[in-house]
Amino acid sequence: MNILGLSCFYHDAAACLVQDGQIVAAAQEERFTRIKHDASFPTHAAAYCLREGGITVADLGAVAFYDKPFLTFERLLETYLAFAPRGLASFIKAMPVWLKKKLWTPDVIARELGTDKEPFDGPILFTEHHESHAASAFFPSPFERAAVLTADGVGEWATTSFGVGEGNRIRLLGEQHFPHSLGLLYSAFTYFCGFRVNSGEYKLMGLAPYGEPRYAAAIRRELIDLKPDGSFRLNMDYFTYPVRLTMTGRRFAELFDGPRREPEGPITQREMDLARSVQMVTEEVMLTLARHVHRETGETNLCLAGGVALNCVANGRLLREGPFEHLWIQPAAGDAGGALGAALAAWHEWADKPRTPQPSDAMQGSYLGLSFSPDEIAAVLEREGIPYEQLDDEDALTQRTAALLAEGYTIGWFQGRMEFGPRALGHRSILADPRGRDVQRTVNLKIKFRESFRPFAPSILAERAAEVFDLGAESPYMLLVAPVRDAVTGGEGLDRRRHINSPVPAVTHVDGSARVQTVTAERNPLFHRLLRAFEAETGCPVLVNTSFNVRGEPIVGTPDDALRVFRRTHLDALVLGPYLVTKSMLPEAERTAFSPEEIAAEYGLD
Repeated sequence: MNILGLSCFYHDAAACLVQDGQIVAAAQEERFTRIKHDASFPTHAAAYCLREGGITVADLGAVAFYDKPFLTFERLLETYLAFAPRGLASFIKAMPVWLKKKLWTPDVIARELGTDKEPFDGPILFTEHHESHAASAFFPSPFERAAVLTADGVGEWATTSFGVGEGNRIRLLGEQHFPHSLGLLYSAFTYFCGFRVNSGEYKLMGLAPYGEPRYAAAIRRELIDLKPDGSFRLNMDYFTYPVRLTMTGRRFAELFDGPRREPEGPITQREMDLARSVQMVTEEVMLTLARHVHRETGETNLCLAGGVALNCVANGRLLREGPFEHLWIQPAAGDAGGALGAALAAWHEWADKPRTPQPSDAMQGSYLGLSFSPDEIAAVLEREGIPYEQLDDEDALTQRTAALLAEGYTIGWFQGRMEFGPRALGHRSILADPRGRDVQRTVNLKIKFRESFRPFAPSILAERAAEVFDLGAESPYMLLVAPVRDAVTGGEGLDRRRHINSPVPAVTHVDGSARVQTVTAERNPLFHRLLRAFEAETGCPVLVNTSFNVRGEPIVGTPDDALRVFRRTHLDALVLGPYLVTKSMLPEAERTAFSPEEIAAEYGLD
């Protein structure tokens, strides 16, 4: 049986194909359209999944959608009525898209998946939003049974849920309802600090270690009433998100010393302290929730999904301080992963098919997207007139790349199947030597075109991880933050980045931590081989690994995307499959498109 899972119409649209219980393909629509967080119907992603599975729409046994639009519409109507007449403007803006499209999701699915002459006429199933998250967390996990905790902004009515997964079933035991949402609380601070909601939360998390938690007491006193069971209520006098296109109101600004920071404006100590404060409160809520779930379920394993599960700092604390022995987090924990969860829920619960947990997990390293053969890559290079060095032997390829990295090259690394989820995990990555003190600022400014305070993640040989990081578990999906051994930090504010003393300073954040990816030969043999080659070259088993994209764009999906980033930025080299291209091979006029000064002026960077 073939089941296609879909998520769309809010943000991070995606498709996933499950064949006889196996996850065959999954991808976000943004990787095809090049529109970051694209919310439109995942036409391209669905077509890719069908191609990868070797089937057509006619071969689908069912299509599963990741939420129930009518319940969401009910929530919108009840919320607007409760707050009327406030919110009239946003109500008028929201209604046309609901009346024209979202309420007719079954018809849209049938039409978009069908042909001009014949719409798709198979079963279309709808799971509740948090059921999709829970399914994406438990069903691919390595556990026969586990507690499940999901937390995000909102799905239909629920904002947080918990339950138990066992075999091929999940029982949700409790949930928290809108407008009381941990995800929306965090997004409110994201908005107030001048970042974009649904994408800037990573920035807020990265900014937090620069600040002090001087607003944490005010958040606990005025904004959130947290109970011992992890349930909470937000004081809605401070928030506007239920009825407006903004997140916070006048009282929020009065509480936190002035108006919202203007986007792209200077980041002050206030924003750093706000970030640190809400991050601390978020961690406290997640720990309280986890303890309650542990008491209620008696389980020793915990599975996480939902947008809040991408908060890897909170995840690290859950691993170190929480009551559970084992933790597994869905790598596409946000809405994109809902497509995968819906498809698996349909397979196991609608079709009542058994489940056999895999020893590591069923996500295949999250390498579920597009891939390109050497011949296809070579055709692109030839078409573009790009000279290259061909290294068909994997040892030769990894040793040559490792030698360039050791010389200080920053390299775009494009291999195998594209990752599913927000993290680059060694298939669509920008790599660099983590030992350089200036690498973090240089890569942020000259290649990523983003704020210099943003940290980078390390990828490390799994067998060496305990020597460099105080981690205590595998972290294949870069979703856990851990202390860096022998790291010493100091200073204040943004100046703290100049006071990092660490064996791997380029991947050590200003609080002495790092968001770690552990790499095994089983999950990613070529990347593991590269790390081994770099260790042989330098004695260091770690590489800087950041996503292969520039600010405002999705991670690259195709060789053409990779070449475009290579030409526009100060990347020194590009490895596309077995082909190596260095900037020195290009005509001098093509070696970089933007100077650092032009980049700084364009993006308002320091």
